[in-house]
Amino acid sequence: MTVPLPEVKHIYQNYVLDSTRWHKFNPRDTDIIIATSIKSGSTWMQNIVMHLIFQDLEQRVLGAMSPFLEQRLTDVEAMIASLEAQQHRRFIKTHLALDGLPYYQNVKYIVVGRDARDVFMSLWNHHRNITSEFSDALNSHDGRVGDPGPVCPDDIREFWQMWITRGWFEWENEGYPFWSNLRFMQTWWDFKHLPNILFVHYNDLLLDLENQLRRIANYLDIDVADDVLAKITDAVTFSTMKQKAEQIMGDVSGIWKGGAKTFMNKGTNGRWRDVLTEDDLQLYYDAVERNLSSDCAHWLEHGTVKPVNEAIIAKFPVS
Repeated sequence: MTVPLPEVKHIYQNYVLDSTRWHKFNPRDTDIIIATSIKSGSTWMQNIVMHLIFQDLEQRVLGAMSPFLEQRLTDVEAMIASLEAQQHRRFIKTHLALDGLPYYQNVKYIVVGRDARDVFMSLWNHHRNITSEFSDALNSHDGRVGDPGPVCPDDIREFWQMWITRGWFEWENEGYPFWSNLRFMQTWWDFKHLPNILFVHYNDLLLDLENQLRRIANYLDIDVADDVLAKITDAVTFSTMKQKAEQIMGDVSGIWKGGAKTFMNKGTNGRWRDVLTEDDLQLYYDAVERNLSSDCAHWLEHGTVKPVNEAIIAKFPVS
């Protein structure tokens, strides 16, 4: 029996994305592609994978080492040349749904999921703190397809209603003004049977970080001693990453007001409970029903590890 494989069905091009840039990518058998919709733990997972690969606990700037390949502001030829020059095991970041990303059977994918309501709270901080200079650069860059990116509303609930009910692309119905969040996950979830796609939930990282790191290392065929794994676990907690934000992100003061420490914000889940009304939550439930299968919806809300101790959540939060 032939197992169905993902196919590119859409081209994602807007003021941030250009999925056609992946056509220039030459995969290696050892490559790792980290996929998240947005504000779901991509930087966290990049840092985890980086530490698992090198195991020397040195903190490296992630941006150039693990590029966001479809981000159209950076010269694609320079980005590809930098990747081709890398001698270590490569790990690349993407925010593309699987129906817009070329699928390679010889690489390994790590897909990170998070409750959409928690994604939203992190996205609110992200969007409202983007500098006008960076927005202008995205909107005025040559080759932009479609409308310019809009300014973030002043009211958080206005932003919620926009984000959860409207899509940027005609085949989406949520995620505006970026790209889908729920639909993104379903496109990956539909292929969870493939052996080279690993799903990792944000909550599971919060609740059981060291064992999740061991699980990821095993999936990537990386041998790591227990004592080294314990040190890596300490290196990727929120408190450590917040302290090293500029070492992880580099100088991003031109992108976010307040720089890297703004990007790594609260690092907690559940803040939406103090913000979203019953009417707001009904919009969420409607979006879930439109976009997700029941098993995907359940996994996105809960993960797989049961909470045992709230102190654990407080110790290991990452935004």
